[in-house]
Amino acid sequence: MQWSELLCEERIRSFQKGVTSSDLRTEFEKDYHRIIGSASFRRLQDKTQVFPLDKSDFIRTRLTHSLEVSSFGKSLGQNISERIMSEGKDPSFDMRSKAAVCDLLQCAGLLHDIGNPPFGHFGETVIRDFFIENMPLLTYKGKKLTEVLTKQMREDFYHFEGNTQALRVVTKLHFLVDEHGMNLTKALLATIIKYPVSSLQINKKSGNIKDKKLGYYYADREIFAEIQDSCGTQGARHPLAYVLEAADDIAYKTADIEDACKKGLLSYKQLLEELKKDAPSDNNTYKDCIQILEHKYDKAVKNKYENPGQYAVSNWIVNVQGKMIACATQSFMEHYDAIMSGSYDRELLCGTKMEELADRLSDIAFRYAFQSMPILKLEVAAQTMLTFLLEKFVDAAIHFDTQEKQTAIQKKMMQLISENYKRIYEIYARDKSEEERLYLRLLLVTDYVCGMTDSYAKSLYQELNGIV
Repeated sequence: MQWSELLCEERIRSFQKGVTSSDLRTEFEKDYHRIIGSASFRRLQDKTQVFPLDKSDFIRTRLTHSLEVSSFGKSLGQNISERIMSEGKDPSFDMRSKAAVCDLLQCAGLLHDIGNPPFGHFGETVIRDFFIENMPLLTYKGKKLTEVLTKQMREDFYHFEGNTQALRVVTKLHFLVDEHGMNLTKALLATIIKYPVSSLQINKKSGNIKDKKLGYYYADREIFAEIQDSCGTQGARHPLAYVLEAADDIAYKTADIEDACKKGLLSYKQLLEELKKDAPSDNNTYKDCIQILEHKYDKAVKNKYENPGQYAVSNWIVNVQGKMIACATQSFMEHYDAIMSGSYDRELLCGTKMEELADRLSDIAFRYAFQSMPILKLEVAAQTMLTFLLEKFVDAAIHFDTQEKQTAIQKKMMQLISENYKRIYEIYARDKSEEERLYLRLLLVTDYVCGMTDSYAKSLYQELNGIV
């Protein structure tokens, strides 16, 4: 892969040739402003990071998380770009390339969760489980949906991913001017495609991270192919996708710990005990991190801070983030040739001095936050709400836009779906086969549900159930 292609400024909908513009922004700077000004981005302020429907100003939402990922992504882009130039990895990579890389990663950080459904990753699980359980039971013209849809169409729903949905949001669903969504640069679209495989190519046993999950829907296969062709990736991950992934990992692995402490689910003492338990004896970086945490606490006690434990954890998190950024940068450069050839198959933090701490933080957050009583109760409630909405909308969508008779309730349910989503369906369903039109109607439902905020999903559920 070559940076000249990887930093592709083309868009799905090209601009009219011969038309000059006084706009001096680069194409990637234009992407940034399109994202910031979009309703899809603003909705992230009411979508779950860890704690659903939390009203605290201190707890992260998908919006604040995305801003952090954007910041870390840009920092990593600066570090890596400087190393590429100083180490002479690519003579054609210059300051303009560095600016493009930083802008791309800043934008990609804002976008990486834009396709997530309500209630965080648990919402993704609910959607997958719904289709796995119900697809064999639902019928269309006397046939089971599993008999009407092709294998890839079925597998798309069985392996539903918020990351995959993000590509649909920015290339189709966000109706800016036409059916091409935000019409972002192809380099940016390639960067947010975390897994460049279809639902038929998922192979969790391959050991290659790019095959781990669904990367694009059958409905978006042509857009995916065009992006890959223009950027020269041809089945491989875009190199900046590794960097975006690292930025995301750094953000959530550290932020989840801080949020758990602020919610009172994890104390400084418990965190310290967990880190010391079975601590690796041969990892000096890990040991240094523990000592820094203790030092931060001692400093807070000495200065008589009201909550020394919270002060220590919050300041320690910043230190850890810096160390992880340094390790991810070094890892990218150590594996530069493999990344550029498309053969690197792991995350950037793998094999680094911070891998063990990153894994330990994930485990602690899972046990103290994700398995806490408040989260478990909210997830049960979220499953009830999302399952109800999916049942109602899927039932209505199956025979929508067909000659089949619909009940009054089914018609009303379809009227609730945004006209923008239905317009996109109509555009892409035109001249398609019967089974693909059915597939696109099911996608219409997941598109609509994924566009909901946590609060809207809750209020719609209550309204449809007559709960005041």
